[in-house]
Amino acid sequence: MKKDRKYYEARGDIVWEVKTDEKMIALTFDDGPNPRITPLILDLLKQYDAKATFFTLGSRVQQFPELARRVVAEGHELSNHTYNHLYFRSGLDEARYLDDILKAQQVIRQTTGQLPRLFRPPGGYYNDAVVHAAKLAGINQVVIWSWHQDTKDWRNPGVDKIVSKVLNNARNGDIVLMHDHAERTSQTVEALKTILPELKQRGFRMVTVSELLSYGKPVHR
Repeated sequence: MKKDRKYYEARGDIVWEVKTDEKMIALTFDDGPNPRITPLILDLLKQYDAKATFFTLGSRVQQFPELARRVVAEGHELSNHTYNHLYFRSGLDEARYLDDILKAQQVIRQTTGQLPRLFRPPGGYYNDAVVHAAKLAGINQVVIWSWHQDTKDWRNPGVDKIVSKVLNNARNGDIVLMHDHAERTSQTVEALKTILPELKQRGFRMVTVSELLSYGKPVHR
């Protein structure tokens, strides 16, 4: 049996987007927190009554604990993205991957008092080992993102391209991929200044991934 997206969606092991009639969309931010970018994103989310899910690195939560606590205090979802941004590629021992996930779980819980229930594998790499490791770590759901909502903002494609990617493809149940930390200077903040008010104007509620999941079912292709 080919273990592709259809296989994992049918089993409920991984979610890419949610089928719902509700005008809801989940904005997600990977790789943070970042002391310069994350506060700016949080300020914008508050301005437009938006909630989001931050798939954080345990190492960066440890480095910037106050930011992690602010994310939680303002009603956003703090989730697991491994401790060291570890990619599960061929040749990597599953036990090492599990240890990295568990280390992030421990750091996030000790820092914020909350135990993450969602996990996003770096790079969107998925297979049986990733799903198994997440389950062993007590994760409720592995989350990727809507393929039509990969902004590739970490590449700095231009603010207009990030905006167009989100707004031209926005539909109920989307999970949008952005970043609040990248090696290059992020254009995400400027893009959000257009994305957030426009989504709100269109009647979308911007919610956490967990809230989105509670309103619908994972899309089965």
